[in-house]
Amino acid sequence: MAMTRIVNVSRRGFLKGASAAGGGLVLGVSLPVFDAFGQLVAPAQPGRLNTFVQIDPDGTVTITLHQAEMGQGVQTSLPMIVAEELEADWSKIKVVHADAVPENGMEPAAMGTGGSRSVRVNFEPLSKAGATARQLMVQAAANRWAVPVSQCTASNGAVSHPSGKTATYGSLARGAATLAPPQNVALKAAADRRIVGKPTTRLDARAHATGAASFGIDVGMADLLVGTVVHCPVFGGKLKALDPAPAMAIRGVLRVIPKDDYFIVVGTGFWPAKKGAAALAPQWDAGPGGKNSSEKIDTLLQAALKKPGAVAVDRGDSKSAAKSVKKSFSATYQVPLLHHATMEPMNATAWVQGDRIEVWAPTQNAGRERYSIAEEFDARPENVNVHVPYMGGGFGRRIGMSFIRPAIVASKVMGKPVKVIWTRNEDMAHGMLRPCAISKLTAGLDESGLPALWNNRLVVPSIAEQLAPTRVMNDVDPISVFGADAPAYSLPNLKLDYAMPQAGVPLGFWRSVPHSYNAFFIESFIDELARENGADPVAYRRSLMTAYPRHLAVLERAAKEAGWDTPLPAGHGRGIAVHESFGSICAQVVELTMPSPATIKLTKLTAVVDCGLAVNPRGIETQIEGGMVFALTAAMFGRIDIKDGAAVQKDFDTYKMALMAHIPPVSVHIMESGPIGGITEPGVPPLAPALTNAIVAAGGKRIRKLPLMDEGIGLV
Repeated sequence: MAMTRIVNVSRRGFLKGASAAGGGLVLGVSLPVFDAFGQLVAPAQPGRLNTFVQIDPDGTVTITLHQAEMGQGVQTSLPMIVAEELEADWSKIKVVHADAVPENGMEPAAMGTGGSRSVRVNFEPLSKAGATARQLMVQAAANRWAVPVSQCTASNGAVSHPSGKTATYGSLARGAATLAPPQNVALKAAADRRIVGKPTTRLDARAHATGAASFGIDVGMADLLVGTVVHCPVFGGKLKALDPAPAMAIRGVLRVIPKDDYFIVVGTGFWPAKKGAAALAPQWDAGPGGKNSSEKIDTLLQAALKKPGAVAVDRGDSKSAAKSVKKSFSATYQVPLLHHATMEPMNATAWVQGDRIEVWAPTQNAGRERYSIAEEFDARPENVNVHVPYMGGGFGRRIGMSFIRPAIVASKVMGKPVKVIWTRNEDMAHGMLRPCAISKLTAGLDESGLPALWNNRLVVPSIAEQLAPTRVMNDVDPISVFGADAPAYSLPNLKLDYAMPQAGVPLGFWRSVPHSYNAFFIESFIDELARENGADPVAYRRSLMTAYPRHLAVLERAAKEAGWDTPLPAGHGRGIAVHESFGSICAQVVELTMPSPATIKLTKLTAVVDCGLAVNPRGIETQIEGGMVFALTAAMFGRIDIKDGAAVQKDFDTYKMALMAHIPPVSVHIMESGPIGGITEPGVPPLAPALTNAIVAAGGKRIRKLPLMDEGIGLV
């Protein structure tokens, strides 16, 4: 982990803007920098600050964060870490999202949010920042009272002395602002924590409940114009011809802006723009992509599955182990392309004034996009500002600037601020899709029925090949194989080979990325092996997990909480799955009944997650619950089909969602062992295999291909 740098910004006085105003204490913190692929990278400007802790004379503690809030509660959990070590009064805490502007000194690469990293990589540096601020408060009080520091104690936003003297942080802030930060501050023992680990209501809960929270689509300002964008329906196609007259005849339409592969209609409001776009009859050049289809993509994947791929993992001695194999078992699993389907469709607002570009965008990567915008629009980075409102869901879709670009183009043409809103159809038809994937798993079983050999042939179009080709090493995209490369089972002879055929569609990060399909493949196969051997699925997993005590403990806890050993009526079934992702281990048990051979009804969902440290248990529960529902939607209904080069699904009538009525009672149980892990994504991977395993347990057929609706299974 990179060393944390903490600077008393107020003392050194080099921070521009309002944050250092008021005579309070402002600490700047340099947090570690990761790229979109989760790799720790050297910052472009080493030591540059990316988080600030400010204590004003009125006692308000303002924490300026670079992590975006898209529903995961990060703007509550991260302040809890600071407040814990600061010994702050929680009622005095405020949180502000940092804009990606040159004045705030943010390290651009650090202003990304993804990979369930926010808490796990920032826990230690934010703890040190809080402890440093607390120590400065104590030092300021000791100086004022002319007493030894060791005699002063900080608690709940104030410092006290055995003599009876007390001083609030607000009254000490000016004095603390003149002090040098101490080095090597001591952090509190876990037993002394009073904020971290306490179920806490989100700081922004009231704003969301009352509608006061401002999302990207809510951005407004004087003279704002509103547009909508229409892309070539075919991925990779171009705009050949466009007559703007029908749109310009509609009241409120101001301009039609044609571009290479899309056009924008700008109006006085969204509805005139939308009506204008609908009135047009663009001619598109589909290009070679127009011949693409789901059938063609499937043919490519199936062909790749028949040939050996690049070796991603080759562990053990398969040749010698083959001698102990008594029988073999093989199964092939498949998942489709998926869309993110965020509740808030893509949108952005831009105002281009001369060589300055101001952007308001619900982006997961504000710092990086600031530089991407500067490069694409030939501007200097110091003239580009990106402001980040709340996001109505992200799930990886809001990485990249494809949804920001049309707003900048429109503003540049109109000379005014322009907000460009994608319609739901446009959003659905032009996503950055979760790759489709196929896995053929083969196990050679020894006389005890356990895998002496484990071969996994994995075929997945590569995200890295499209977004960062240098990440592909020896024809292996490491992003595609995470979760399949090291299952938490004793598999002494494991071979994983991999192929990445071209799908001809844009690919991107989707909540839990490859774990979403690799967990389905492996946990379905393990369940099949258990049943092939006449073993209980939990007992079979237990026999393979002796070398993985954390995973085993999560498995055992899930079985206990779900009442695994309690008999169920005929037609009912339980399925279990356990998977590690983003540093956390999550096991889930799905309990269901089958009113008919083609219908399932969920009766109970149980989840156990070991995330190492539960900063905000209430937030963890909601994230795991949300992840399970997200995964249920994908397992039951999720699928993007390609026909004539275009996405078939255009809205929620064809891209169906799980409904509230489908969701049974859900219980989430938290364990804390090992290093701190992520929480936003680990709730997704186990649900699909636990669901299909439960169907088998209830007497239904084995489902090896998602979504279930394509296999004739409905949800009531």
